[in-house]
Amino acid sequence: MEPVRPRRLLLGPGPSNVHPRVLRALAQPLMGHLDPAFFRVLEELQARLRRLFGTGNSMTLPLSGTGSAGMEACFVNLVEPGDRVVIGVAGVFGERMCEVARRLGAEVTRVVAEPGTPLSDDAMAEAILRVSPAAVAFVHAETSTGVCQPVEGIARTAREAGALLILDCVTSLGGLPLAFDEWGVDAAYSATQKCLSCPPGLAPASFSERAVERARRRRTPVPSWYLDLNLLAGYYGSERVYHHTAPVSMLVALVEALRMVEEEGMEERAERHRAAAAALLQGLAPLGFEPLVAAPHRLPMLSALRLPAAVASAGEAALRRQLLEKYGIEVGGGLGPLAGRIWRIGLMGENARLTTVEALITALRRELG
Repeated sequence: MEPVRPRRLLLGPGPSNVHPRVLRALAQPLMGHLDPAFFRVLEELQARLRRLFGTGNSMTLPLSGTGSAGMEACFVNLVEPGDRVVIGVAGVFGERMCEVARRLGAEVTRVVAEPGTPLSDDAMAEAILRVSPAAVAFVHAETSTGVCQPVEGIARTAREAGALLILDCVTSLGGLPLAFDEWGVDAAYSATQKCLSCPPGLAPASFSERAVERARRRRTPVPSWYLDLNLLAGYYGSERVYHHTAPVSMLVALVEALRMVEEEGMEERAERHRAAAAALLQGLAPLGFEPLVAAPHRLPMLSALRLPAAVASAGEAALRRQLLEKYGIEVGGGLGPLAGRIWRIGLMGENARLTTVEALITALRRELG
C-alpha cells in the first residue's frame, strides 16, 4: 500500500495550496484535446486570461510547461542570433533571462540592481538608448528578492526605442492587477502554481500583435519546435489545428482557478494579499524578522525577510526543517547571494489569509520562544 503523503501548508515561493474546487476540476472525466467540448473550455480559458493580463491580445494562451517554459517561449520566438537585448537583473530570475538569451546567441546588456531593490528607470533608459536593442526584458515580481518592479517607465522607453518588451509575471499574475495593454507590454509569461493556486504545469502567456509579427518575420526558424508561436497559433487560434497533446486536465483545472479569481474580484484579491503580508510583517517583527525590501517596492505575495541573528548563526535550514517536520509548514530559503541570509515566505492565492499567517507565527513563537 502506498504511504499517505503528508499534508503541507505551502508558504514558500511556490507552489501554493490548491483549492478543493480546483482539485475537483482535475478529477473530471478526461476529454480529447481535439474534442469540440474541450475547445469550448479553451475559449473560456483564453478569454479569462486576457482579462486577467489586462489585454486584448488574440495570442493569449496557456503554454504546456512551467513558468520557465514561458520564459523560453518569449525568448526563442522574439530573439535571434546577434540581436541586442537589454535585461534588467534584480535577482536570480533576471539572471536566468540573461542565460536564456545568451544561449540563443543574443548580445546581452545587463542592468543590475542591488538585491532587494528595484531596477532604476534611468539606468535602464541609458542602456536602452545606448544599445538600441531588439528586446528589453525584466521581472515584474522578482521571486528571489520579493521586489515589485514598476513597469511603465521602462516600458515607455523600450517602446520609444522600437524594442519589444518581455515581462516575467510568474509571481504577480492573480495577486496584483495587471494592465499589459496600458503598460505597453509585448510578451509576458506566468505560472499556475503561485497566486492562481493551481498545480504547476502550465505557463499562461500573452503576445502582442507586434510580437506575433516579429515571430512571423524572423530571419531564422524558431529554435524550439514545441514553443514556436507560429505553430501554436494553429491550435490556440481559430483553426484549432493539432500541434501537441494539450494537458487537458490541467487546462480544465486552470479554468476553475480563473473563475475563482473573477468571482472574488481582482482588486479584492489584491487587497487580501496586501492584508496578509501586513499581518505577517507585524507578527514576525517581535521575533526579529525584518523586511529586506523597502515598503514601496515590497511584493504582497512574497515577503523576503532578514533573519534574526540567532537563527542565522544557528543555521536557518534547521529551523525550516523543524517547521516542516513538526508543523507541516514549508517556507523558502534565500537564493544566490541571499542564501542563508533571508527567508522567502509566500502568501499566494489561497494562502493569502490571516488564518495562514497566524499558523506560521504560532509555530515560530513556539520554536523561538
